[in-house]
Amino acid sequence: MGEVCALPPLPRYPTVDELRAGAAALAARHPGRARLRRVGTSRAGDPLWLLSIGHGDRQALVVAGPHANEPVGGATVLRLAARLLGDARLTEGAGATWNLLLCLDPDGLRRNEGWLSGPYTLGRYVRHFFRPCFMEQPEWLPHGAAGAALPETRALLALQAELRPFLQVSLHGADVGGGFAELTQDLPGLARRLAHASVRLGIPRELGSYDALYWPVLGPAVYRIPPPRRGSLTAAITEAAVDSTWTHPQRYGTVTAVVEAPMWAVDTVADGSLPADRDAVLRAISGTLRRDTRLLHRLVGRLRPHLPGTADTARLLAPVDDYLLVCPPLADAWDPGTDDGTGRELPPLSTAHLVALRIAGRRLALRTAGLLHQAVTAAGRDPAGVLPELERLLDRWCADYRDGCAARWVPVARQAEYQCRVVLAAFERAGRPASAAARSGGPGRDRQAVARARGE
Repeated sequence: MGEVCALPPLPRYPTVDELRAGAAALAARHPGRARLRRVGTSRAGDPLWLLSIGHGDRQALVVAGPHANEPVGGATVLRLAARLLGDARLTEGAGATWNLLLCLDPDGLRRNEGWLSGPYTLGRYVRHFFRPCFMEQPEWLPHGAAGAALPETRALLALQAELRPFLQVSLHGADVGGGFAELTQDLPGLARRLAHASVRLGIPRELGSYDALYWPVLGPAVYRIPPPRRGSLTAAITEAAVDSTWTHPQRYGTVTAVVEAPMWAVDTVADGSLPADRDAVLRAISGTLRRDTRLLHRLVGRLRPHLPGTADTARLLAPVDDYLLVCPPLADAWDPGTDDGTGRELPPLSTAHLVALRIAGRRLALRTAGLLHQAVTAAGRDPAGVLPELERLLDRWCADYRDGCAARWVPVARQAEYQCRVVLAAFERAGRPASAAARSGGPGRDRQAVARARGE
C-alpha cells in the first residue's frame, strides 16, 4: 500500500487560497507522485490549478467548485488527494492518473467567503450566499462548445480534450436535502455503494431529486443524465436540459458522474412511501411558490431604482432575475390543476419527491431574498426601506427549513468523506485496467472488455 498519508482535519470549508496551499504542500511532500500545474485563468485573473497524482495511462478527472456556493468539492479533493497518496493501489495499481481540478469557479467561491468559515447556520449562509446567473456558470454550454464564452469553461474543455478521461466526476453540494448521483452512463453497482456510504455517514439518500424529476432512475438516488435538447431558458436553468461539460466528453468515451452531498440534511428526502394526498401537497407547494414570487417581485420593484449602477450590483441582480424567471413556470408545472404549456405530466411521486419540491421552492425564494439583502447592505443605505422586511423573510424561511423540514447540519468532514467514497466507487465501477489490446480500442472499448471479464 505504500506510505500512509494522514487525512487532514476538515473543521470547515477551504478557501481558494487554502486549496492552492494545501495542494502545493501535498505536491512538495510527494514530488515523485504529485504535480501541481496551472491549467487556466478565471475572469478575475485567479489561476485554475490542477493537482495530478500518479503516472498511469488511464486518466480520471475530478472537478471541484463548479457552483460557487457549493464548496464541499474543495474539501473533498484535498481529502481524496491524501487518500490517493496513501494507497498506491488507486494509482499505480490501477494504471491510473488522477487529475483534481481544485476549483472551477474561484471568483464565485471568493464571493462566498463570508460564510465559509462558519458558524454554519442557515441564516448566515443565505445572507452571504452567492451563485452567478445561469449564463455565467462554467459547466453549461448553452451555445455549444464552440461558443463557450467563459475562460473557465474553455479551460475545462481543453483539459477534457488533453486527458480524454475514462471517468469525469463533478462535485456538487445541495444546500438542503440529501445525497445523490447523476450519470451519463450507468455504472452498475454504484447505487449499492452510495447506499452503504449514506448509512455509514448518516446522510439520507435523496430518492426524488428535484434536479432529476423527469430523468430516468438507474437505482435509488442514482439518475441518468439525458442527452441535451433544445428548449427554453427556463428548462435549461431548472433541468440542465442543455449541452454541458458533463455530456461533451462522451466523444472521448468518458462517463461523467455528478456527486451531490448536502450541507443541511433532511431525512424525509429518503421516504419512498406514497403520499396520502399528492395533489393537495402539490397545490400547497405551488401556491407557496407563487405567493413568495409575487412578494419578491414587489420588493425588487421597490429596490432596483435605488441601487447603484455598478458591476457588483449587476452580478447580484442577474441571478435574482433568473430565479424570478423560473418560479412561475415551475409553480405551474408542479400544480396538478394547471397546464404549464409543455404537455408533460409529472411522473409518479413519492413522499420524497414532494419533500424535494418543497425544499426547491423554498430554496428559490431564500436565494432571491439573500441576494437582495446583500445588494442593500453592499450599497450601505436602504432608501426603499426593504431591509427590515428582507430580514423577517430570511428568518421565517430559514425557520421553515429548520423546524418544518427538520434540516440538520452535516459536518464538513462527513460531507467530504461521503463524496470521497462515492467518487472511489464510481472509479471502480467505471472500469479496471484491461489488456493492452483492449485498451488500444479506446476508453469505451476498454470498459466493455472489463465488463465482459466481470460477467456484467
